[in-house]
Amino acid sequence: MRYYSTSEHAVGFLLGLIGDEDAARVRQRTGITAGADGSPALPSAADAAWRNANVPSSVLLWVLEEDSPLGNAVVWRHLPAGDGLRRAIARGVPFGPGRTEPVPVDSLVRREGEPPAPPAYRQHGLVGALRAATTMATGRAAASMVVTPADWRTATEADREAPLPGYARWALSVRPDCPPALRGQFGSHPKFTHRLRQAGVLAGPAQYATEHGPARTVLAVLSAGRTLFPQRVREAEDALRPLVREHLGDREDAWAVLAQLVGTYYGTVPELVATAGAIA
Repeated sequence: MRYYSTSEHAVGFLLGLIGDEDAARVRQRTGITAGADGSPALPSAADAAWRNANVPSSVLLWVLEEDSPLGNAVVWRHLPAGDGLRRAIARGVPFGPGRTEPVPVDSLVRREGEPPAPPAYRQHGLVGALRAATTMATGRAAASMVVTPADWRTATEADREAPLPGYARWALSVRPDCPPALRGQFGSHPKFTHRLRQAGVLAGPAQYATEHGPARTVLAVLSAGRTLFPQRVREAEDALRPLVREHLGDREDAWAVLAQLVGTYYGTVPELVATAGAIA
């Protein structure tokens, strides 16, 4: 089996947004074969992209929403996932809307096991640990014990009764699985929402596809997303499809330029697509 580079997966993802006949002709011109059989990038491509780039934490949630042991294991290996998401994976907590059945736990996850509970939680319980957070470290530790939907409801009710400390609030708000209602309690100021975005909390795949870079990494992750988060990746495809058709279409010369640029281009995907079309 041939190994496809991140750049090839990037171009292959965009080729999947035009007609099959046009894509086949472009592949002959550019020599790009990734995705030629209709298959997306393997999860290993996402692993490679996530190891070498600051991928937003919301991407991890999109994977978890599939409730797939394979996808959960990919998230488990991604260190910035945090102890809260790791606890949920180890306990088989489902993330998909309306799902209640436990998710089977991958052998890697069973072997490594759930992270230990912080001392404050053992002494004071969930709400007590959140209220005792006086540093960012203790805030993160306490927030990591918010795992199940019931835990999130408990945290929401506690904050409604009396605002939680700022450290606990921030640690909870940057969790990609934080319920929108609770995040709304924490604030809606533009500075707050800007900091959330910097922390990797996104509105959805369309925002990731159109506003983040470098384009090569974004497209490689989205390509793997056709396997790891197929329901959500469609939003990214819908956002990019009109741009690809407008600037590239079936123009083989434009796709050839794109293939040359993508490996060293550090802008967003729309900027890459527009630049390739303009140069051609």
